[in-house]
Amino acid sequence: MPFPPDAPTPLALPHGPGRLPLQGLTLLVVDDSRFTCDALRLILQRAGARLRRAESLEIARLHLAFHRPDLAIVDLGLPDGRGQDLIAELATQGFPVLGLSGDPDGRDTALDAGAAGFIEKPIASAAGLVRLIRQLATGVGPLDRGEDIATPPGDLMALRDDLVRAAGLITGSGDPDYALTFLRSLARACGDPALEAAAQGIRTAFDRAKLARLIEDRIAALGRMA
Repeated sequence: MPFPPDAPTPLALPHGPGRLPLQGLTLLVVDDSRFTCDALRLILQRAGARLRRAESLEIARLHLAFHRPDLAIVDLGLPDGRGQDLIAELATQGFPVLGLSGDPDGRDTALDAGAAGFIEKPIASAAGLVRLIRQLATGVGPLDRGEDIATPPGDLMALRDDLVRAAGLITGSGDPDYALTFLRSLARACGDPALEAAAQGIRTAFDRAKLARLIEDRIAALGRMA
């Protein structure tokens, strides 16, 4: 699903209008997590970028067949394959691409595939991300002093949607490795070490049921906050 609206809706920056660091750039985000994508949207649209989203390798490749964004951000764990395969395809074409993962070990995987850089979830520095994208996409140097951008809080409704999806993946008949990878990445992105640890130690059906109950507890808690 593309970001709504597709056109950028930047917030006011301290130095005034007309100097948005990513103004005029179109970025493609390939990630199946709505929570992560909303966090990126808030950061990058504020910096002036126009964003498109693809939830899978298939959708990303369909988009790339007709459009060429200025830079792509590709998650390594996707529902229909490995993000590093798409990174390698884009790198071969000389396309600037950033790898993305909740697993810090993904850095080597992304860079070995040809990524120009790597973003670890959760995003520690919005300004650092904007600076890196601007350098890769335009060749322009670091941001001026005063152009710092605060990392926004995550969207709780997006987090709830991702947790509902994770619950279905954990209890469903799909790929169990992908389900656990998705959940661990989500837990790291939203700062939930207990959930991340629970997703690491799945050995039996009882462990899986216990994890599913933990996810349901998180969903219920978010419902009470709404």
